[in-house]
Amino acid sequence: MSSYIFVLCIIAIGCATAVLTEYFKSQRSRDKRSASDETLAQIDALEERIRVLERIVTEKRFDLRQEIDRL
Repeated sequence: MSSYIFVLCIIAIGCATAVLTEYFKSQRSRDKRSASDETLAQIDALEERIRVLERIVTEKRFDLRQEIDRL
């Protein structure tokens, strides 16, 4: 009878280990997804800033060319 209890304990420990392993894997993948979402948001913000800077530089060059042509 005690050998059956020992076997059941080993099986329970093995199952608990498998469940905990899967739980921690899912936690890690969720953390990676949130980090990648944050990174994508930062990239989008930087792209928008670059677009604004490009517009500023382009407009000034255009104005400068017009002023040079006027001279």
